[in-house]
Amino acid sequence: MTPPAATSPSRRDRLIGRGWVQAAVLITLFGFFVLVLMGYQTYRSSPPIPERAVTAAGQTVYTGADVRAGQDVFLKNGLMQYGSVFGHGAYLGPDFTAAYLHRSAEIVNRSYGGSDTATRRTVDDFKRNTYDDKSGTLTVSDAQAQAFAALTRHYAEFFAAPEGKTGLRPKAITDPVQIKQLTSYFAWSAWAASTERPGKKYSYTNNWPSEPLVGNTPTADTVVWSVLSLVALIGGTGALFAAFGRWNWLGWHGRDQRELRFREPRSVPLTPSQRATAWFFFAMAGLFLVQTFVGAAGQHYRADLESFFGIPLDRWLPYNLVRTWHVQLSLFWVSVSFLAAGIFLVPMITRRRDPKGQSVLTHLLLGALVVVVLGSLLGELAGMRGAFGKLWSWFGMQGFEYLDLGKFWQILMTVGMAVWVAMLWRGMRHKLAGESRSNLPWLFFFAALALPVVYATGLLTDHGDTYTITDFWRFMVVHLWVEDFLELFTTVMVAYIFVLLGVVREKVALRVVYLDIVLYSAGGVIGTAHHWYFNGEPAEVLALGAFFSALEVIPLTFLTVEAWSFIRLGARQESRSPTPFPHRWAVMFLVAVGFWNFLGAGVFGFLINLPIVSYYEMGTMLTANHGHAAMMGVYGMLACGFAVFALRYLVPRKYWSDRLVSISFWSLNAGLAWMVFVTLMPIGLLQLYHAVDVGYWDARSLAYVGNPTNAVFEWLRLPGDVVFIVGGVAPLLWLAWNAVIHRRRDGAGGRDGLATQPQSAESADAADSREPELALFTEVTDPGGRDA
Repeated sequence: MTPPAATSPSRRDRLIGRGWVQAAVLITLFGFFVLVLMGYQTYRSSPPIPERAVTAAGQTVYTGADVRAGQDVFLKNGLMQYGSVFGHGAYLGPDFTAAYLHRSAEIVNRSYGGSDTATRRTVDDFKRNTYDDKSGTLTVSDAQAQAFAALTRHYAEFFAAPEGKTGLRPKAITDPVQIKQLTSYFAWSAWAASTERPGKKYSYTNNWPSEPLVGNTPTADTVVWSVLSLVALIGGTGALFAAFGRWNWLGWHGRDQRELRFREPRSVPLTPSQRATAWFFFAMAGLFLVQTFVGAAGQHYRADLESFFGIPLDRWLPYNLVRTWHVQLSLFWVSVSFLAAGIFLVPMITRRRDPKGQSVLTHLLLGALVVVVLGSLLGELAGMRGAFGKLWSWFGMQGFEYLDLGKFWQILMTVGMAVWVAMLWRGMRHKLAGESRSNLPWLFFFAALALPVVYATGLLTDHGDTYTITDFWRFMVVHLWVEDFLELFTTVMVAYIFVLLGVVREKVALRVVYLDIVLYSAGGVIGTAHHWYFNGEPAEVLALGAFFSALEVIPLTFLTVEAWSFIRLGARQESRSPTPFPHRWAVMFLVAVGFWNFLGAGVFGFLINLPIVSYYEMGTMLTANHGHAAMMGVYGMLACGFAVFALRYLVPRKYWSDRLVSISFWSLNAGLAWMVFVTLMPIGLLQLYHAVDVGYWDARSLAYVGNPTNAVFEWLRLPGDVVFIVGGVAPLLWLAWNAVIHRRRDGAGGRDGLATQPQSAESADAADSREPELALFTEVTDPGGRDA
C-alpha cells in the first residue's frame, strides 16, 4: 500500500508548544470580541445631535445642521491641533467644551441673580435632559439662549483677532456664519457634557469636565474603577512574577553557552534591495530633523505667544499647523525606518537573492512615500487656508489628531504599506513554504500584514459622524495600531535580529514573541477604551478601559526586568567571542527602548490612565509628557536602533564611526530626559494641581498656559532641545548620508545577503538548517549548552 504523499516534505515542525499558540489566539480573539461590543455600544449610546435647539417660546437657537457644519469648520481649520473638544486634541488653546460650559454657566447664573437659588436653577438648566428623541428637538432656557448669543460674539472676537497673539494666524476665521456654526458645535459638546443620560444620574461624558456651576463632579464609576484598576495592577504583577519565578518559561537564564565568532559587517554581501534602503534611512533622518525643528517652533508658542524672537511666526506658521506637521512627521519618519528595516531583514532571514524586480519596487515605494509625505504636509498647509473647497477632507486635512492628513493621502499610505507587505511576501515565500505557521518566519509576516490592516480602520473616520463615533475609529490607529500591533511587529523584528546574530536560539525568541502576544493582547486591545472615558461613551466602556489598561502595565514591568537577563546573556556571548560584537550601539538603542517603555508607556501612561486622574488631567501637559516619553522613547529609539543596525552594513568601514553613534545615542536620551523631567512633567503636575484646585477650564486657558511660571519652565527646555537636535539627530543624518554617497557596491548582480556564492532555491533551503557560515555569526564551540 502506497503511503499518502506528504504535503510539504521539507516543512519544519512547530518549534513551540501548542499551548502557547492556543493561548495567543484565544486571548486575541477575546480582546477583539469585547472591542466589537464596545463599538456596538458606541453607535448605540453616543450623544445625539438635536435637529434643532429652541427656547420654550419656539425661537431657534441653533440647528443640527449648524452643529455638523461647525464640526467641519473645527476640523478643516486644524483646531484640534490647537485646542480640544471633550479633552482630546492639542495643548495650547482651550478645551472648547469646558470653556463654553463654564462661560455659559456663569452667564446663566448671573441672569438668575447669582444667589443660591440661582445656582440651583443653573444646575437644573444644564442637568435636566430636555431632548425629545421623537421630534429631535432640544429645549433650552432663555438664559442659555442669551449665553449662546454672548459666546457667539466672544468667539467672533477670538478667532477673527486681527493682531493674532493666540497661536492661530491673524483673522483665522472671520465669516459670521462659520462663527455661529463653530459656536453651535461647542454648545452641543457642552450640552452632552452636562445633561444627564436618559435614566442615569450623570452626563453623556460621565460628568466630565469638573464644573461645580453645573453640578459636574466625578461619578461613582470614575472613583470605584480607579481603585479596582490599581488592585488589578498590583495583583496581576504579583501573579505574573510568581509564575515566572516558579517556572522558567522563557528558558534563557544561563542555558545558552555557545561561543560565537561574529562576522565583520563588511564581509556580508548585500542585495540590491538592501542597498536601496540607504535612501530610506536618509529620508528617515531628514524627516526626523525637520520634525524636531517644527516641534521646537510649536514649543516656543508656549513660552512666548507674542512672537518668535521678534518674528510674527503665526502669520506663516501658526501653532496648529506646526503641531500638525510635528505629529504627522513623527509617524512618517518612524514608519519609514520600520518599512526599511523589514526590507533589509528579509534577505538575512531567507538567505536568498532578491526576487526579480525587488530593488525596483523598493525605489518605487520610497518615491510613493515621498509623494505622500510632501503631498499631505502641503495639503494641510493649503487646507487650513481654505483651499480645496468641498474636497477639503480629501486633499487638505481631515483634522483628526494623528489622522490629520487628507483621506486621499491616507489611502495612498495604506496602499503603500500593502505593497510593502507584498514585497516581504515575494522575498519570503520560499522560506514560508518550508515553515510551520507557528514559527518565527510566519510570525514576522503576519505581524507585518497586520500593520496596513489595522491602519486601514482609520479610513472609517468620517467628519460627518458625531465626535464620539469618529473618535472610536481614530483610536483604532492612535492606540491599537501604535501600541499593540506596531509593538508586536517590533518584538518580532528584534527577536529575529538576535536570532540572526546568534545571541539566542529561535525557540527562546519564539517564547518571547508569544509571551508578548499574550500579555499585550490581554490588556492592550480592550485597554484601548481608556481613551474613551469621557468622550460620550457609556460607563461600561469606562469600566473596561480602566481595568484592562491597568493590565497593560504588567507586561511592560515584567519584560523590562527580563530585558536585563537578555542583555546579560548578550554580554556573555560577546565576551566569549574571539571577534568583536559589531552591533553594540544598535543593542544600546534597544536597551533604551526597554527603559523608556517602562517609564514612558508604563509609569507615565498609568499615571494618567486612572479614570479619577484622567478626569482632571486629560489634555494637560502630563498627557504630552507621556506621549513624548512613549513615542520618542519607544518607537523613536527603535527606529534609530533599526537604522544603526542596517547602516552598520551599508556604510563602508572607513566612513563608519562608533563614536558618532555613541554621541547620537547619549544625546537623544539625555535630550529626551531633559525634555521630560525639566519641562513637561513639572508643568503637567502644576497644571493638574490647578485643574483640581481652581478648575479644569481655567487650567486649559491661554492665560494659565502663558503665565510667568510656566514660561520659565518652557525656556528651561531649550538646552535639552539643542542637545537632542545637534548631538542626537545630526549625527544620524550624517551617517545616513554616508550610506547614500559611499554605499558599498559589492554583491552586484542579485547576490543574496549572506552566502558567498550564488545559490539555487534547493541549495538555499538546505542551507537554512545546515550552513552556520551563512549566518551573521559562526558557532565556534557548543559545550552542551542547549536551549530549554
